[in-house]
Amino acid sequence: MITNKAVMIKNFVEELQWRGMIHDTMPGAEEHLMEAMRSAYVGFDPTADSLHIGNLVPIMLLAHYQRCGHKPVALVGGATGMIGDPSGKSSERNLLDESTLRHNQNAIKKQLSHFLDFESDAENAAVLVNNYDWMKDFSFLEFIRDVGKHITVNYMMAKDSVKNRISSESTDGMSFTEFTYQLVQGYDFLHLFRENNCTIQMGGSDQWGNITTGTELIRRIAQGKGFAITCPLITKSDGSKFGKSEGGNVWLDANRTSPYKFYQYWLNSTDEDAEKYIKIFTFLSETEIATIVSNHQEAPHQRGLQKRLAEEITSMVHSRADFENAEKASNILFSKTFKSDIKTLDEKTFLDVFEGVPQAEISRNDLQELDMIGALAAQTNFLSSNSEARRALKENAVAVNKEKVKEDYQLSSEDLINDKYIILNKGKKNTYIIKVI
Repeated sequence: MITNKAVMIKNFVEELQWRGMIHDTMPGAEEHLMEAMRSAYVGFDPTADSLHIGNLVPIMLLAHYQRCGHKPVALVGGATGMIGDPSGKSSERNLLDESTLRHNQNAIKKQLSHFLDFESDAENAAVLVNNYDWMKDFSFLEFIRDVGKHITVNYMMAKDSVKNRISSESTDGMSFTEFTYQLVQGYDFLHLFRENNCTIQMGGSDQWGNITTGTELIRRIAQGKGFAITCPLITKSDGSKFGKSEGGNVWLDANRTSPYKFYQYWLNSTDEDAEKYIKIFTFLSETEIATIVSNHQEAPHQRGLQKRLAEEITSMVHSRADFENAEKASNILFSKTFKSDIKTLDEKTFLDVFEGVPQAEISRNDLQELDMIGALAAQTNFLSSNSEARRALKENAVAVNKEKVKEDYQLSSEDLINDKYIILNKGKKNTYIIKVI
């Protein structure tokens, strides 16, 4: 983290290039950045009180930008969030009220603080702004007079985001609200150019049209020069959408996506994806990454690349302690000290580890009288009959909290995990949970 006011300029574009994070740069942008400390901004959609891993690429853009000695500006789109960006979308979004947007803004800043330094007295300390603050008092007549007259309809119609939406067979067309989105985003760039000396806007490759509208407004209205830098849209090697799991978005908020599930998402990456992700989503150096990849190729079954990726990004987004807990939970099923280890997990992580495992509920009073036959069949229906339960017990195929038991074993409160759960196994593949209520 930056601690003093002096900053050293490093080649930001060069850093992005070896990481595979450059899609397009406007001519002159690299030279502009090497001349002096510059301000650049990225916009974030505030329609939820958490960002998700789809936002991590623009977050990392700003983080690398600050580490290269420049000043990052994170723009929360309170005004544009009330409109809806048509880029890559097939329908309009729900519009939010101001109080909800302010709440979401505060939550987003807290998450960005894991990556950006907002607090130091360094010249390139990060800044968070909300375009609602300068758009809320801008009347429609003022906007079309002072901004709209400088951009032609022909220019706006030529943008891919507009052409794709209008020509799409799966849509009823494009509202005027959405059509004007690029003007509002373009005005953001002009405003930040004037008020924050912000000369660069960054974003995904799908934002090129909106960003260049901003550079055009800067040229025509302020007689200035703005630059655009975009990064590729991240794709997965199997063609599925990056940032999605079976449960939907993978969020940065631990209450929406637990650190364990977050860790698992990265741990389950393919070799091809993990090699790409570790360059984009960590601050590891080119040399460090080359060593990690080389070691992984020598022993891919150990998944060292995925483990290091998951460690780095879980520690950044959550904390080192959350990573260690997630790692422990991931390894716990194979632990030689399972019974003691499992009891160290909090209930949420425990339930994450055993998500989808069938459960049966019994009362605390019934637990005192529950023998193994009842636990396996009569009281829980885990096994189809008492005779099947007896057979499994005689074959030494039954375990309580991973420890083998016989028919005469008596369950007790000593077996409870989180004072509530007991894990039963029949063989290696059949797992059941008793929940004591």
